[in-house]
Amino acid sequence: MQSPRLIALLLASVAVPAVAQDQDQDNSAESRSVPVMHEEEASDIIVTGLQRERGDLLAGVSVLSGTDLDAARRTSIGETLAALPGVSATSFGPSASRPILRGMQADRIRVLIDGIGSFDASGSSVDHAVTINPLTAERIEVLRGPSALLYGSSAIGGVVSVVDNRIPRNVPDEAVHAQLDADYATAAEERRVAGAIDVPVGGGFVLHADGSYARTDDLRAGGYLLSRPLREQAAASPDPEIREIAGLRGEIPNTASESSEGALGVAYVADGGNIGFSVSRSDNRYGVPIRFSLDPAIEAEAPTLDVRQYRADVRAEITPASGFLDAVRFRGGYGDYRHFEIEDTGEIATRFYNKGMEGRLEFSQRKQGAWSGVSGAQYLTRDFEAIGEEAFLPPTSTEQGGLFTVQNFDFGRFRAEAGGRFEHTSVKATASDQLGTPDARRSFDTFSASIGGQYEIVDNWKLGINLTHSERAPTAEELFANGPHLATQAFELGDPDFGKEKSNGAELTLRGRLPGFSVEASAYYNDFSNFIYQAPTGVIADDLPVFAYFANGAKQYGFEAEATATLAEIGEGRIVADGVFDYVRVKIDGLGSAPFIPPLRLLGGLEYQSDPIVGRVEVEHAMKQDKVAAFETETPGYTLANARIEWRPMGPDGLLTLRLAANNIFDATARRHSSFLKDYAPLSGRDFRIGASIRF
Repeated sequence: MQSPRLIALLLASVAVPAVAQDQDQDNSAESRSVPVMHEEEASDIIVTGLQRERGDLLAGVSVLSGTDLDAARRTSIGETLAALPGVSATSFGPSASRPILRGMQADRIRVLIDGIGSFDASGSSVDHAVTINPLTAERIEVLRGPSALLYGSSAIGGVVSVVDNRIPRNVPDEAVHAQLDADYATAAEERRVAGAIDVPVGGGFVLHADGSYARTDDLRAGGYLLSRPLREQAAASPDPEIREIAGLRGEIPNTASESSEGALGVAYVADGGNIGFSVSRSDNRYGVPIRFSLDPAIEAEAPTLDVRQYRADVRAEITPASGFLDAVRFRGGYGDYRHFEIEDTGEIATRFYNKGMEGRLEFSQRKQGAWSGVSGAQYLTRDFEAIGEEAFLPPTSTEQGGLFTVQNFDFGRFRAEAGGRFEHTSVKATASDQLGTPDARRSFDTFSASIGGQYEIVDNWKLGINLTHSERAPTAEELFANGPHLATQAFELGDPDFGKEKSNGAELTLRGRLPGFSVEASAYYNDFSNFIYQAPTGVIADDLPVFAYFANGAKQYGFEAEATATLAEIGEGRIVADGVFDYVRVKIDGLGSAPFIPPLRLLGGLEYQSDPIVGRVEVEHAMKQDKVAAFETETPGYTLANARIEWRPMGPDGLLTLRLAANNIFDATARRHSSFLKDYAPLSGRDFRIGASIRF
């Protein structure tokens, strides 16, 4: 595992005989047809991983697609997904908000594009935006449990998988397949437009192009910018400029943004598979909310991040008509990323560079009676460097290779699943005179496994249980961080002696369906040894609060549920009620609560659904979070009321959709406990949004 050559040899030993076997079988092209667009996949079919029906997965899963995704899109992937069960967001300003799954964030979840990583620096710090653009997504899936083993030990919290069409999978059934989306929102004067086009050029070849542009002014919050304790502290200051900060409300300074992205792709699609590649460039310039200083001797920073990434991707898939394998898939990519952290004077304080490569090869088994599954290998590299006065991390290189398998057994009412993943990870740090750190190298071998079962106790009601063992190697940031970080306004400190993080857990699931009613619920428990977390220490270094990484035993437990019920049918429409309920708690052994854990949340909605019109009202309530870590402040609860209406004037199959939404209707002040900046930068205030989508 110390060399990618070993992975290649292992793959070759499996792939050659398997493909040869398929070639010996009858592979009649007449029995199949070339895939065609506009045969949209239903929301209950999970594309990521084993491509199964949603009800057959043994752990929680959520899907955003179609008009629901159109209505949920925001400038960051975190805010786009924040209303899903078990999902919160880091909310480090409107542009840099990363998803949080069941209280887990950073390297404990993987955010993927079509199965591989984003090749950015978003995992290294909460102020670094994920370069995955929600504007170009066709579908977003959130997976937890055994299926996450397919994508890495760092996916212990789950997987966010964004599915796009930059490498076409299908041949359009028209001369041009195109879509255009445009939106305007008032809270930040947000203007955004995105478009994509696919053109068949004959012989199974399809060309793709897409682009997007978004621009916002400073975000307007509901109420005061500072939390009540900080306002009281500021109001009591003898310094008049500090007292003035106590009364700040409305716009959050330094949160404006501008982003653009473009991509070109080409694919060859045949009845036995497809192959293609794409190239893209993304640019994003955004401000980081100011962490206001209440000490006259310390000046608050107002940094801006200037991000650019070039990316190349390739995908190939072979789908034999018969034989042991029903598909062989390869997915690879390379990303060249950099961002500059710019002071309010215009001077570049720190330069960040990240180059990454990732490849994965999957062998999907054809179902043999009750048995099916998928196995494969994955390899990735990452070279990261920060240059400047406030570089908090020495140059690091990470190399990781993994082998995985997930096997399924379907006996009708009873289903079973087992999986395992082995990884070798090597993390190297180069000596830094600036940080005073020496050359260092750490290597880790990790093994994760799961076993679970699901039983259909009565028709359409399924009860399941999963047992998991997970091991995760610490990241370069957790090991080697040792310096001030301008954008987070924190002095970040790692520990090069960290060992592997391990956990053992169990999850119970219930899925049920009756005419006009459905419910999904899960309860989970994980016991961690050497749980690695970042927390404030109460110490000040270089005029910044020190946030250090610690390792300790920990317990994670929680539950989540969602349900829908048809209340009435009116003409050709119906009224549907739905609800989401989630809660997570993470406790550090001997210390109490872990930091930045979201509180209990309830979300309920009432929706009118018909072919031409969909109207919805909803209320979200987050409870007060008073289970806090040392040096962490409590966060008051909040309630948000939202409404939206969508109109398809040309009918359900028409090319035009119009939408109007009002979010945070009562202009409430809302602060997410999971945000580093919750005491300085609340969520958006009242926001009216108008948009249109054209697809043909």
